[in-house]
Amino acid sequence: MPDTGKKLLCGMDPDEIKSLANCDISAAKVITNCLYKKRIADITRITGISKQLKEYLSEVAYTGLLNPVSCQKSSDGSIKYLFRNNNPLEYETVFLPGDRRNTVCVSTQAGCRMGCPFCVSGKYGFRGNLSAGDIINQVISLPESGILTHVVFMGMGEPMDNLDNVIKACHILTAEWGRAISRRNITVSTVGITSGIKRFLRFSDCNLVFSLFSPFEEERRNVIPAERKYPAREIINLMKSYPLQKKRRLSIAYVMIDGINDSDKHLEGLKVLLRNSMIRVNLLKYHQHPYDDRAPSTPERLQYFKHELVTSGVSASIRRSRGEDISAACGLLAAGLRDDLMNSD
Repeated sequence: MPDTGKKLLCGMDPDEIKSLANCDISAAKVITNCLYKKRIADITRITGISKQLKEYLSEVAYTGLLNPVSCQKSSDGSIKYLFRNNNPLEYETVFLPGDRRNTVCVSTQAGCRMGCPFCVSGKYGFRGNLSAGDIINQVISLPESGILTHVVFMGMGEPMDNLDNVIKACHILTAEWGRAISRRNITVSTVGITSGIKRFLRFSDCNLVFSLFSPFEEERRNVIPAERKYPAREIINLMKSYPLQKKRRLSIAYVMIDGINDSDKHLEGLKVLLRNSMIRVNLLKYHQHPYDDRAPSTPERLQYFKHELVTSGVSASIRRSRGEDISAACGLLAAGLRDDLMNSD
């Protein structure tokens, strides 16, 4: 375990490193490039800076790069990784390989306090916020880090409930001195905290996905506690009115559950809610967890919703489900965590 009195470089920007190391900004950017692009975990192996600077940095800081504790591989090729930071908090990350894109799904919290009943992360309980460094580490410490093209903040936790660290992580991921990933390849998902969404839209250029569940306020309030304080209609109106920059996407995630939110009435409600907007609908299969009597809508029903939305002028797609057999699919993260792991060395 590193000296807890030392600072973690992972999660810092060049200005913070410049202040910590009392060096010039060009040297600080050399350090961030070595950290975020080259994934150098040992300060003494950083190239392009003086020996004296490396020695001083080694005395006051460590990189903070942590390898995954364990992993599970799905039959579809996706891989779920377990991370444990020095607090210690445990959280899960999923690598999703593809033909044209390789995506990492990162967590922003250990657990979640939003309390949505169909999400296992909420049942795991809230254990703590992840730092910007913890979030970035999930990207740069994967074995597949070198081939990643996309990052989605759709793992454990509610990003708007840890917004400062999420915005900072997005900045590091997109900055030239950082990971240099295109903003249009980074997507942040939320169940809705209006003030957080306003700040995110203002201070980040990355994509946003809002999890809806139902177009009807009363139904959503009964299932998603955040609806009581942050009404979906208010958030969608905010998304509709926000001036979009080139290629930035604002989307709705709609998890379809058989006999609950997949009726023709719900379909018409979606059409009315999203008519005359640039907001896209991502239709998702519901994933059951143990002791759950809810069932996913049929593939035919998802196709029907997509067809009807598109023909009515609402952009829609069906998002492919991945990693269900290892509890890595949407809504299932934390299903594999056990309390005894939290207390292990």
